[in-house]
Amino acid sequence: PAGTVPRRRPPRSDMGRGLTLLLLALLAAPAQAEGGTAAEEVKIEVLHLPETCSPKSKKGDLLNAHYDGFLASDGSKFYCSRTQNEGHPKWFVLGVGQVIKGLDIAMMNMCPGEKRKVIIPPSLAYGQQGYAQGKIPPNATLIFEIELYAVNKGPRSVEAFNQIDKDSDKKLSQLEISEYLKEEFARDGKKRHPSVHDEILADIFKKNDHDGDGFISAKEYNVYQHDEL
Repeated sequence: PAGTVPRRRPPRSDMGRGLTLLLLALLAAPAQAEGGTAAEEVKIEVLHLPETCSPKSKKGDLLNAHYDGFLASDGSKFYCSRTQNEGHPKWFVLGVGQVIKGLDIAMMNMCPGEKRKVIIPPSLAYGQQGYAQGKIPPNATLIFEIELYAVNKGPRSVEAFNQIDKDSDKKLSQLEISEYLKEEFARDGKKRHPSVHDEILADIFKKNDHDGDGFISAKEYNVYQHDEL
């Protein structure tokens, strides 16, 4: 199931450049919410709103936030981002299923510095199955206290697409993505077995080259909003 924690963590030291953004975008499979009825919704309470509230988050943005999760039934805390990953805030792309559906909804139109308390029904969290690993029982209503630190253009932005599309033909070839991966591997300086590159490249095309033509088109890349390439 989708977790309350982003599945892949960008580097702690910056905004999660290059390779990590690409992997977040092209390797993460969007998760689906568990069943539910249309009547259920996320309840949002704004605890703090900065005087200057800009930019506001939207689908596809890369967010950096801290959040605590509680069970509504007894108020017990099941998650605290400040005790994970040496206390670094979490990076994730909004609206693509890297967190539970309720959090994707709860953090829309939110600005840096804003704090929210949100109540998420089971249908937009872990549903009837619950999430044993996260100590979340079946049919649990969840409460999150969220503090947002940064809103950045995400990996599905026009800028990210154009950065990879070296020949500007509006589609990404295996060679272009291969070169991009090599550049990012070299930049982060970590030693990897050569097979890792090939495995990542194959996985990217398996998940994104829907028509099997050997290219990832702008449509397949799924640029968010209505930006024109």
